[in-house]
Amino acid sequence: MTQALLGPRVFTGERMLDGHAVLVESGRIVAVTPAHALPQDIARHALPSDHLLAPGFIDLQVNGAGGVLFNDTPTVEAAIAIAAAMRRGGATGLLPTFITDAPERTAQACAAIEAALAREGSGVLGLHLEGPFISPERPGVHDTRFIRDPDEATLASLCSLAQRLARQGARLLMTLAPERVPDSAIARLFAAGAVLAAGHTAASHERAHQAVRAGVRGFTHLFNAMPPIGNRQPGPVLAGLDSDEAWCSVIADGFHVHPANLRLLLKVKPKGKVVLVTDAMSPVGTAATSFTLCGRTILRRDGRLVTEDGTLAGADIDLAHAVRNAVEWLGVPLDEALRMASLYPARALGMEQERGRIAAGHRADLTLLRADLTIAATWVAGREHRAEDLASATN
Repeated sequence: MTQALLGPRVFTGERMLDGHAVLVESGRIVAVTPAHALPQDIARHALPSDHLLAPGFIDLQVNGAGGVLFNDTPTVEAAIAIAAAMRRGGATGLLPTFITDAPERTAQACAAIEAALAREGSGVLGLHLEGPFISPERPGVHDTRFIRDPDEATLASLCSLAQRLARQGARLLMTLAPERVPDSAIARLFAAGAVLAAGHTAASHERAHQAVRAGVRGFTHLFNAMPPIGNRQPGPVLAGLDSDEAWCSVIADGFHVHPANLRLLLKVKPKGKVVLVTDAMSPVGTAATSFTLCGRTILRRDGRLVTEDGTLAGADIDLAHAVRNAVEWLGVPLDEALRMASLYPARALGMEQERGRIAAGHRADLTLLRADLTIAATWVAGREHRAEDLASATN
């Protein structure tokens, strides 16, 4: 049965519309039409007129949420629980993220994601493997015992995984250090359908650009876990800034990157190449004051997640918060901030034909924002999830 969502302003991913309804049927958007033109007999779902209906947010980097950490529990239930918890912040689709760990644990995470994809409406869009092919010089909170270089068996397994996920309309995103992975391996993973991003890297500017030519298409949480720009050694940060074809994800929480750096990034990069991510950890959506990551105690302090020695360990933020920060701190127009959380990550994953817009034929993954840009509800494959229901389920 077709249902018309009407009342709020609609942002299609391209423009703002007043007085329009979004028609949804069988988990897909049928049409966006003037509300006055709706047939009299169509089912109507009235929403608050002071709200904004936007494309569902997509988060490329979520380690955990709702008290669940994917590295601790690499199971299908954990992946789905994390996706459900992040809906409170507007994310209708995400990549559960598994950081550098033992090979057998990584294999469990890969199997869990494949199982989660079989659950319609789970919100799981694939897997982000952040490591293990990263720099021991820039590990962040990754356990250096498990950092390794790619071997033939691992490459073959990852290429097979990328191909299987792609056949299901999902993606394998891999964050790697270009100086640890040869161009031949990058090209092989890229050809298999993996989305590759440089991160946790000390690569030279030249090596980072070589990797982009070989198949790297993004930079994970630019500025973080990378050396700063030097006058004679510009490094990977500048490579991210001056690679027009590569997207850059950023954590806009005010702690990971100074807002002035983010404003510079937005001025330099072509439109569509800056993506908001959360790098969320298990406390997001809970009242927890600490958690354990790879055997280390992580403290929740004044909006930050830090080790006992002060190292940042993921972020305490959701995408709605990141959108608000982009608008309020960075001066990003609302429509562009919304694209940075929806259309642009969809493009980064090669999913823009089905996600990131409110348009006929696209999946009915939607986010309803209040006037203060907090989340009132989301729809995943046409199923509504109200914010208050999500909050009670998490707490």
